[in-house]
Amino acid sequence: MPDWINILLRSLFALAYLFLLAKVIGKRQIRQVTYIEYIVGITFGSIAAFIATDLEGNLVHGIIALTVFGLFPIVTEWLSIKSKRLRDFFEGRGTVLIKHGKVMEDSLKQERLTIDDLLEQLRAKNVFKVADVEFAVMEPSGEISVLLKAENQPLTAKKAGLSVAPVTEPQTVIMDGVIMDEPLATVGLSRSWLKTELTKIGVAQENVFLGQVDETGQLYLDLYDDKIQVPPPQTDKLTFAELKKCQADLELFALSTQTNTAKKQYEMMAGQLQDVIDQVKPLLTR
Repeated sequence: MPDWINILLRSLFALAYLFLLAKVIGKRQIRQVTYIEYIVGITFGSIAAFIATDLEGNLVHGIIALTVFGLFPIVTEWLSIKSKRLRDFFEGRGTVLIKHGKVMEDSLKQERLTIDDLLEQLRAKNVFKVADVEFAVMEPSGEISVLLKAENQPLTAKKAGLSVAPVTEPQTVIMDGVIMDEPLATVGLSRSWLKTELTKIGVAQENVFLGQVDETGQLYLDLYDDKIQVPPPQTDKLTFAELKKCQADLELFALSTQTNTAKKQYEMMAGQLQDVIDQVKPLLTR
């Protein structure tokens, strides 16, 4: 067998085995690299290169070495789950770099960071003043987590005392011009409903790059041709406007009638409808 074919086959085998080991180790090695996983990742490449190019080397020996290094992070992870001390030993612990707006110089020296490195990481978190930071912690992964002081945190609906509608995951019902039946069924809709909506908008199914339906049944489309403007859904806003109109009509009836009984009934119904409007406003005016 020619050497180039042998190298090709050994390379494909090493690649397939590395892929299998990566699947066994799991997504964590990609998401967060610990000390052990960093060592294993470097060693994987060296051993795989040996398997692929060293034609005189024993292929089985290379596979055994890969297996040992592949199983090692699995074992250490299992031990880390069982013991907090071992977890701190294998993965390290977070280091407080800023506390109450004060930079911890000793912590910077411990992590071998300069103040420029720290400021760069803060700017990556959209923080430009150290004094605005309550806590900043360097995680074992090397990422820096930042907690702003209360007065510098973004205003949320909860802090403002506002009620907002719950948000659920939108379902992708069209992808690359193809209707996805399972997401449609998840939101309780059918192909006929979707085709009717496309007809209303005047868009052909094959021209839709992406179509999504939110929890209220609103259809959002992204077309292949970016020059075509798709009108945004107006159902929620029209419903809210219709409710407001009905409530205004009831108040008008109460003012125009001369019968006290009818006036009280109209006023009561107008008040009840106003309560309904206040409850559904977060849902219909997003």
